[in-house]
Amino acid sequence: MKTSFTLPRQVWFAAFGVALLLALGWVALRSGPLAPIQVTVTRVAKGEVASALFGIGTVEARRAYLIGPTATGRVGRVLVDVGDAVQAGQLLAEMDPVDLDRRVASAAATAERGRSAVATAQAQVHDAQTRQALAASEARRYVDLGHKGFVSQSVVDGKLQQLQSADAQLAAAESALMSARQDLARLDADRDGVKQQRANVRLNAPTDGVVTSRDAEPGSTVVAGQAVLKLQEPNSLWITVRLDQGRSAGLRVGLSAEITLRSNPRKPLAGKVVRVEPISDNVTEERIAQVAFDLMPQDVSTGEMVEVTLRLPAISDALLIPNATLRYRGTQAGVWLRDDGHLRFAPVKTGAEGLDGKVQIIEGVKAGDEVVVYSERDLADDSHIKVVASLAGKAK
Repeated sequence: MKTSFTLPRQVWFAAFGVALLLALGWVALRSGPLAPIQVTVTRVAKGEVASALFGIGTVEARRAYLIGPTATGRVGRVLVDVGDAVQAGQLLAEMDPVDLDRRVASAAATAERGRSAVATAQAQVHDAQTRQALAASEARRYVDLGHKGFVSQSVVDGKLQQLQSADAQLAAAESALMSARQDLARLDADRDGVKQQRANVRLNAPTDGVVTSRDAEPGSTVVAGQAVLKLQEPNSLWITVRLDQGRSAGLRVGLSAEITLRSNPRKPLAGKVVRVEPISDNVTEERIAQVAFDLMPQDVSTGEMVEVTLRLPAISDALLIPNATLRYRGTQAGVWLRDDGHLRFAPVKTGAEGLDGKVQIIEGVKAGDEVVVYSERDLADDSHIKVVASLAGKAK
């Protein structure tokens, strides 16, 4: 006789519950909140770091000129247009002279009249000198005759009085000549001033260059100092670049630069720092420097945006870690250090940073230390970690 044995339903439910709890526990320990945090690690190594500074700048002209009148007036004619190459001394535009031509002619005529007055005064001086010489000769002769008793004393006194009168007339003539010469100098200065005003209505190029702007047309009225044309020297182009103050250590004149124009990003250009401005921008917290091209490129335009990379001297035998290993607690930089299987936050002091993502560590770790690069989530001092070759998910 065969006997069947059937477990109670409650036992099956209990076994299933235990299995489910075991499965949930295994999942929690493997992939849940209690699971170890997967991390990737690297070792601190010695090497060479080539630090660099990066900034955004604009192409500008070192020498640019505003061509305009020195007095308010109406534009008579403009002879050049934007893009025209001009030479030093070339007439670019001319203001309406109004009555300046007549004033120049009047001043010239007045100066000629002053020269005639000088010539007249010189003739009067010559005549007075002749009369004075004659009076002096007669006075000496009559004084001698008076001493010998041939003429009376009254006659001698009369001749001496004539000499004094001739002396006074000569002094007056010389004074009139000096006054005439001073008047002539004043008239010449007035004439030169009017001629200069006439010359100022001709707007000439101060140097060889290219016209970059035409700001007034014939017939329009401009005030003193207002530009009619703008001119720049094409060979004086340089770049005004701005760099973050916090990353500007090592900035100095002479640093080599790699310049990338927005208009031609595939062809970097060489240059160097030629000036570092002594005043920084306290609003944007940036330092300002000027970078010159080693070889002036063709068809570059002022105002174009450029990217500038400044190469700093390489540092050899430095402790290096990837930039991704750095973490921050407030303002304190540090790394998660794996020491004897335990995890701890080690504050570090950083130095130069290379374009390859390597960061120099000055103090805080030593060569061979193992540090965390990426982690599945944020770490803490008591975090349980598991080192893996790579993370499939988003690393932190």
